Amino acid sequence: MNLKELRSRHKLINLFVELCQVPSPPLKEAAVAQKIMKVFNQHRVQAEYDDFGNVIARIPGTRKYKDIQPVLLSAHMDVVGGSEEVNTGLSGDGKYIETDKTRTLGADNKAGVAAIMDLAIELAGPENKLEHGPVEITFTRDEEKGMNGIRRLDTSRLHSKYAIIADGENLGELDCEGASFTNVFIKIHGGKGGHSGINIHETDRVSAIKVLAELEANVPQGVYKSDPQRGTITSINAGLCMGGSTGIYVSEMIKSAYELAKQGKTLPNEYSSANLPDTVSRHAMLNIIATEACISYSIRSSEPQNEQELIEFIKNEAKTLNEKYNNAIKVDVDVVYHLLPFVRNEDDFLARVIIKAGEKSGMNCVPSTFHAGAETHILANEKQNADGEVFNPVIIGLADLQNIHSADEKIDWQSFLQGRKWLEQIVVQFAEDLAGNRR
Repeated sequence: MNLKELRSRHKLINLFVELCQVPSPPLKEAAVAQKIMKVFNQHRVQAEYDDFGNVIARIPGTRKYKDIQPVLLSAHMDVVGGSEEVNTGLSGDGKYIETDKTRTLGADNKAGVAAIMDLAIELAGPENKLEHGPVEITFTRDEEKGMNGIRRLDTSRLHSKYAIIADGENLGELDCEGASFTNVFIKIHGGKGGHSGINIHETDRVSAIKVLAELEANVPQGVYKSDPQRGTITSINAGLCMGGSTGIYVSEMIKSAYELAKQGKTLPNEYSSANLPDTVSRHAMLNIIATEACISYSIRSSEPQNEQELIEFIKNEAKTLNEKYNNAIKVDVDVVYHLLPFVRNEDDFLARVIIKAGEKSGMNCVPSTFHAGAETHILANEKQNADGEVFNPVIIGLADLQNIHSADEKIDWQSFLQGRKWLEQIVVQFAEDLAGNRR
């Protein structure tokens, strides 16, 4: 069977491929948003844009559940990748939908968008026989680059409290907490410097690179805390390290690249991203006592106390080095908080609904944590609905995805069909259990 035949058999697969074939890099989602609006209009699903271009849609509940609180289903429209053409096909074994390996597929997160749209079309259709409550839908912009879509989503138009973000990587995934994302920038500067031969014996000339190495040797790397059930809880990663004459050499490279570009000439291979670190290392000046160096860390943690513990440790290391060198050189620490952690909510109603729906769909769903940032963080920490309630979100996975954010990205289409039925069962179960609780 080829992809064309698969698309003709399953409207979900056809819709998914249609969405994937519309490139939608962050902040360039207009074309795919228009596609979504066109499909919704054709199937009489009420939909609108908010002021940032996010799509908001609504489906009334059936008579039995029309007055219960809505559930929110959400996914993001943007994908990692550019505006180049997306060529799709089946893998050799027929198990996966993938591209021709020239770019990402965009299953992250058009699988979520397609599944929600397909369910919305069914629920809004004249032949729908499913009993369900009101459903609110949001498709957001710019999740991959800056999460600006969810940050600027007009949640005053929403009455949902419980939110399902369909952005997981594995079928049956249920994430109820997620890590914070904090950057720590360390700069060593203010040294006297000098010639590495003539002045090397003078003790008041301290190498910034040596100081940086002292600090880095004491700062942890990798997993800081983990749990057998929850996985990685807190981690720290040294993401960038540089110093010495790097700035001088890179600055001259930029000037040279600019002149070559003006002349329409091709840049030499040593200017490529793959070769650049080695080029700088081998050609920068080594005959100076470095006056500047820097290292940058990322810290992720679903437990705020661990994150703060790491930050205080780094600050104390910097203080120790400043005292050791008595202002012959300075160590500065700058902490930038990007995302607060998504902390597990004591109200586990939605998780219990999803687990029950999973059992009815033949899946064993286990609440877990994920070690990354997501739109759940913004909803849980920064947003309220029209009634002033704080959102209670989770992330679910509706298909098995592989190699996301790469040209080898692919989706197991059979798991996707199963995930779509699971999503349907979740919406039905949500209405049944919420109405039962209210009684």
